[in-house]
Amino acid sequence: MKKNVLLKDVAKVIRSKNAGPFEITLDIILKNKSEYEKLKSSGVITKELISELYHLPIDKIIHFVYFDAANAIKITIPRPRPQGSVGEIDMHAAQQHVPLMNILIRE
Repeated sequence: MKKNVLLKDVAKVIRSKNAGPFEITLDIILKNKSEYEKLKSSGVITKELISELYHLPIDKIIHFVYFDAANAIKITIPRPRPQGSVGEIDMHAAQQHVPLMNILIRE
């Protein structure tokens, strides 16, 4: 019997960070090459999924890259509001990774 595995259970790092006043970078770094290759070949993490999780049109995703050298997926998306503007709630974009944590990657 297979068990449910969430991204947060196999990733070494799931983070978001400031990428300038208009962009946020999301990083998913796997613990090892084997887990990275499993995730990459599963086709679970896609532009379509990021679009859904972050309520963005697919064409607004700035970068979506599988970065083999670091066992990582790097995604850049626009900020909902410019950094520091009225109504902006996460100056350093440090809390924007949360939707990624509970992605179901295996059943």
